[in-house]
Amino acid sequence: MERVNFVAQKKGQGRKGNDKEFVKEITPRSVDYSQWYIDVILKAQMMDYSPVKGFMAIRPAGYAIWEKIQELLDRRFKETGHQNAYFPLLIPKSLLEKEAAHVEGFAPEVAWVTRGGSEILAEPLLVRPTSEAIINDFYSRWVQSWRDLPILINQWCSVVRWEKSTKPFLRTSEFLWQEGHTVHRTEEEAQEETLKMLGVYKEFLETEMAIPVIDGLKTDRERFAGALRTYTVEALMSDGRALQAGTSHNLGQHFARVFDITFLDKDDQLKHAWTTSWGLSTRTIGALIMVHGDDRGLVLPPRMAPIQAVIVPIFRKGDSDRVLEAVQELAEELKAVSRVKLDDRDEYSPGWKFNDWEMRGIPIRIEMGPRDLDNGQVVLARRDTGEKETIARSEVVKRIPVLLEQIQEDMFQKAVKFRDDNTRSGDNYEEFKNLMETDRGFFMASWCGSDDCEVKVKDETKATIRCIPFGSEIEHEKCLVCDEKATKVACFARNY
Repeated sequence: MERVNFVAQKKGQGRKGNDKEFVKEITPRSVDYSQWYIDVILKAQMMDYSPVKGFMAIRPAGYAIWEKIQELLDRRFKETGHQNAYFPLLIPKSLLEKEAAHVEGFAPEVAWVTRGGSEILAEPLLVRPTSEAIINDFYSRWVQSWRDLPILINQWCSVVRWEKSTKPFLRTSEFLWQEGHTVHRTEEEAQEETLKMLGVYKEFLETEMAIPVIDGLKTDRERFAGALRTYTVEALMSDGRALQAGTSHNLGQHFARVFDITFLDKDDQLKHAWTTSWGLSTRTIGALIMVHGDDRGLVLPPRMAPIQAVIVPIFRKGDSDRVLEAVQELAEELKAVSRVKLDDRDEYSPGWKFNDWEMRGIPIRIEMGPRDLDNGQVVLARRDTGEKETIARSEVVKRIPVLLEQIQEDMFQKAVKFRDDNTRSGDNYEEFKNLMETDRGFFMASWCGSDDCEVKVKDETKATIRCIPFGSEIEHEKCLVCDEKATKVACFARNY
């Protein structure tokens, strides 16, 4: 199999030495996309496999990205009035069984606890696959009056779903996520909350992660088990497959009736509340890798990068002291405007460091050697484009923040162009089937709304309706599949 072999430099060499094979090897995407993905996350030390299938250790390089996701999303949640709380990991079987659709939706994925120490439990417990059952049980006791509403709570935790087919970050048996669970007095308030949080996800993904998404309504077949309506934000990966990046559910009064969440309203009538739930998980790390990565490894948007700029000194023995002094001074100055790291490790050559930091996706590399010192300059290299620029040393602190923002915007626009170039529409079913087999991507088509057509597409092409996009207009009067009158536009794609 053809592989990309990075080249390392011998210690003491400058920027051009390249006579040793670099130890990092990544399969090209064009050869084997799935293996490329695995190579990237392993070589970048983002995770490692567990002895238990579907479970993984998230290493510091991967967890730092999750911490950034938490930081940026948590701020948005609190700005919209939500508070964080924590609920139990284990849920009694009887609570899950209160809601039939919920049971049916999650039963195949549930991990059970039947023994505690040497004692057989009187009632089996399940490890939460999601927390509607346990949280709504608490809410049934916490809500008494309209004055108790709304309840706006978010939880950061892990959940377990016993997946048959797993892939790091994208589909794992245990994953980290946040799950919001809210309770409202009226249907209008619940619907407003549902759409508001979907909007938070879209804005976060596009602004911070530079991942453009299509937002819309899930079909009845694809909606969350027990929900009234499910909304989604869908992203397109660089192999043409879609990934559900976040969902928001209007649960109606269904769970409130099941778990008896009632309140005395302003008119002194006892009423059932309206509830919502919404979640985004570590699968967005997988999306980040696949939307922006290339054959050399990760490419991180500056706002998500734990390290935004790395300084690599270049010197021979006789120049080491003055170069190190200069780069240390520069690193201190840059701390005020960026997340910067000085790589002053003596055991690796500059060339090895260049390749290593490229593979890890650091947005900017700053090079400084004796010649640069003499000329009062530094060299900046962009990870996303590979472009280099030489600027005056005195301008670095001003230039870095501007360049980081430029990289962020350029990466987003590149992802938008890829999505748009790979979004097609039409009314020819045979053409659609061929596209799903070859180019993939998003396909916008008119749909009659029937389950039969939705199932037929899935059976014949492995594509599903990702959503009914907001603001979409019917271009063709007839359904893509059956030629009956179309009632809506559907976004079709194969998905992860």
